[in-house]
Amino acid sequence: MSVLKKFLKDTIIYGLATVIPRLMNIILVNLHTDTLETTSYSENTTFYVYAAFFNVLLTYGMETAFFRFFSKSEEKDKIFSTALISLLVTSTLFFAIVFSFNTQLASIVALDQTFFNLLIGVLVLDTLVAIPFAYLRATGRPLKFTAIKIINIGLVVFLNYFFLWAIPKFGIEFPYFEETNLVTYIFIANFIASLVTFLLLVPYFFKTKLQFSKRILKQLLNYSWPVMIAGLAYVINENFDKFWIPKELGKSINGAYAGCYKLGVFMTIFILAFRLGAEPFFFNHAKEKNATTTYAFIMKYFVILGCAMLVFIIAYLDILKFLLVDNPEYWVAIEIVPIILLANLCLGIYFNLAIWYKLTDKTKYGMYISIFGAVITIVLNVFLVSKFGFIASAWITLLTYVSMMVVSYFLGQKHYPVPYDLKRILGYLIISIVLSVIALQSNQNYYINTLLVLVFLGLVVLLEKKELKQLLRK
Repeated sequence: MSVLKKFLKDTIIYGLATVIPRLMNIILVNLHTDTLETTSYSENTTFYVYAAFFNVLLTYGMETAFFRFFSKSEEKDKIFSTALISLLVTSTLFFAIVFSFNTQLASIVALDQTFFNLLIGVLVLDTLVAIPFAYLRATGRPLKFTAIKIINIGLVVFLNYFFLWAIPKFGIEFPYFEETNLVTYIFIANFIASLVTFLLLVPYFFKTKLQFSKRILKQLLNYSWPVMIAGLAYVINENFDKFWIPKELGKSINGAYAGCYKLGVFMTIFILAFRLGAEPFFFNHAKEKNATTTYAFIMKYFVILGCAMLVFIIAYLDILKFLLVDNPEYWVAIEIVPIILLANLCLGIYFNLAIWYKLTDKTKYGMYISIFGAVITIVLNVFLVSKFGFIASAWITLLTYVSMMVVSYFLGQKHYPVPYDLKRILGYLIISIVLSVIALQSNQNYYINTLLVLVFLGLVVLLEKKELKQLLRK
């Protein structure tokens, strides 16, 4: 239990690195949906879709490969230096090539020239800090990791409010400020925050003597390229709907869809916090005798917490709706929220299951599963969105993550068996879905919905009483 206690402690700290920035992002969602029309919000979403795609491409799975080899190698300094130099060289080449043809490339991706230049700047800066951030996690420094992440998002929020709210409201004189093009300043804020983060992490570029090893680079790349492909497929699964909907249904509908999609942020926070704490823990704990039992235990409580969040968020959806997206123009897509919440929970379970191919160095399976999901996402969106509207995209997202979760489970049990308590896990999932459906049918009667939340929590206490007592004692 002491091992689990450390895992829980690190996850809570990493959770702060996730929760605080995401909570600040919630503030931004409210600001952006209040300030921007749905068409402008669609442009904002498109910018970050491209950012997510190219971020995966530029880091090419090196962060995960770094974790894998850093945790088990005696040559930790060489691994850190080689990974750092590799990303530094490729990022510099990327910047030189793309900036030379920036006008043509901006036209190809249909982005405003200024937006495109800011995008390139953000991408390069964020890529350069990937290994220093990974180093902080791998060496057990969650507090520093968290502090820098909070500084980053704090700057983003401050600058967004300065540009989008303070200047127009108080008539502040600011050079070249254009109130008719507010979305530009969202990207400027992001660039400034990325630059400050880079400067804060520059000392880690000189943490050890820089030494490059072709042998280590080959090991890292052999492990990382399938991770990169899987990451690209994941970005497609997460964002293809926001890329396709404006083509089929228009930017206004896409803006509303993207705004309501943000209501799934609470589940996303939980999943990301888990991943930040779990990935280094799983690698470091792999050699222990009881490793698979520990993984099964963590999975069960991940599902319990995720299901509790599902019921809670749906029970109080109307309240949360006003907190995040209080502009009624966006509410035309509010029906997607329960579907997206469940989809994100299934994605979280998939991430948990995915440890089998990372620990066995069979990352190609992760690539295959993600490509399988991407094919479902692309094909079904292309054929169904024009016929059934944006709601089809939400159901396709759920179907994709359920499919990936099921395939990963069966492959994992074949290659790296983990004794998951399948009966309890499925039971909690079914119960939470049933309670959520009842909550949706209650017409937001908060007495009934509060009772539903308490029923779920009561069942957990009843069924897991013995383990919960042990955990609390520890």
